[in-house]
Amino acid sequence: MAHRRGSALLVAPVLVLSLFLAGCPKRPATTAASAPPPTGAPPAPSAAAPATPAPAMTPSPAAPATGAPRPAPPAPSEFRETANLKDVFFDFDKYDIRPPDAKTLDTNAAWLKTNDNLVLIEGHCDERGTNEYNLALGERRAKATMNYLVGQGVQANRITIISYGKERPTCSEHSEACWAKNRRSHFLVKAR
Repeated sequence: MAHRRGSALLVAPVLVLSLFLAGCPKRPATTAASAPPPTGAPPAPSAAAPATPAPAMTPSPAAPATGAPRPAPPAPSEFRETANLKDVFFDFDKYDIRPPDAKTLDTNAAWLKTNDNLVLIEGHCDERGTNEYNLALGERRAKATMNYLVGQGVQANRITIISYGKERPTCSEHSEACWAKNRRSHFLVKAR
């Protein structure tokens, strides 16, 4: 009985500390995507490293394998409009890629694969909701767009995302037709 009580006293602080450390961290509004380049062969498991994957809620530091610091992503002001990349749009309070927008993203991915530009994906929302909520939703929209492009073969290290929430609308009327134009991921490019 004393052994169980002692174990419980040791486990409780560890659980509390784990919850504290893996709590809900605040996300920055700007994120640079980084993914290691494919090597062709899966990495060999290390004998010293445990085989258990890290929990999904714990962010891992993104450090390149070479040990060199990764350069900061370009400032959003360095990116420019291009007619070659079309915006994709989202339903109210959603960040799922819709079938017609998947076709647009397929065209965007094909262009990006033939051009070596860096791309900035801006996530936007309509005017409804709080600033904080819309910034988070805009980030999810930009990430969903980025993930789709990466799935189509665009290198993740070429993509930077940013969320503007409801701060940069393309339409300022108070109607559903106008709000639908503001719920989007918008593309800008920068030559390397």
